[in-house]
Amino acid sequence: MNNTISPGTHFFSVMSLNIRFGHAEDGPNNWIHRQDSITSLLSAFVYDFYAFQEANDSQINYLSNILPNYKYIGQRNPAPKRWQNNVMFYHKSWLCIYYKHFYLSSSPNKPSKFRKSLWPRQCTLGIFKNGDQSLIIVTTHFDFEDVVQVKSAQLIRKRLRRHTGKGPIVLMGDFNATSDSECYLEFTSKLDGYPKFSNAFKTSCIGTNHGFTGKSKIKAVDWILYSGDLKVENTKVITNKFLDRYPSDHFPLIATFELQ
Repeated sequence: MNNTISPGTHFFSVMSLNIRFGHAEDGPNNWIHRQDSITSLLSAFVYDFYAFQEANDSQINYLSNILPNYKYIGQRNPAPKRWQNNVMFYHKSWLCIYYKHFYLSSSPNKPSKFRKSLWPRQCTLGIFKNGDQSLIIVTTHFDFEDVVQVKSAQLIRKRLRRHTGKGPIVLMGDFNATSDSECYLEFTSKLDGYPKFSNAFKTSCIGTNHGFTGKSKIKAVDWILYSGDLKVENTKVITNKFLDRYPSDHFPLIATFELQ
């Protein structure tokens, strides 16, 4: 299934996946055992943009080898051992004209975190062109405390405010929060001068964090949000196994948009 658009067309496709960091001790689901399932997944869904969360350097290297027609942004270089990146792969038919990686903190331009955050969470933002079409694509991974999540959402919207008029926005990631959370309300509320987001999944999305079991007991914590002149063509949560194994402890989310 090849969903990559050609220059001059009006559709583009995205996938978001918390890939589960490669240093995790997951026994039979360790990264070394599920690499091939990731390859199988990405071969089945050839998309314009892949937004990955929790990727260690070794995983990014693996992804770059199996995605030879893609470039990527978002890797911290050099990265500390066990560092987890939010990295975005984009097809070469798109040109990245601007890219920013920042931290979800009061000091976003240097490695740091909000006081109540467990980890130094990050965001990767890119502006892309394909012919005369422009897009802003964002991938992020939130921490767990409600107050930190709201501050993180406010920071991302504030950053995106700088790029008003540079194209519609697709914001993807693992938000560690459901659609009834305060940070979801922050993203989807109207605020003059700031982008207001909608959920690409019009109906309730099934739970996305399944812990390698294929079953989830909570609502979706992974979202694909969008803002601007876009029409959602289709969406799906991929619950399949690939080569008899789940690629991650989260289900991938996919969406196709039409540029209006």
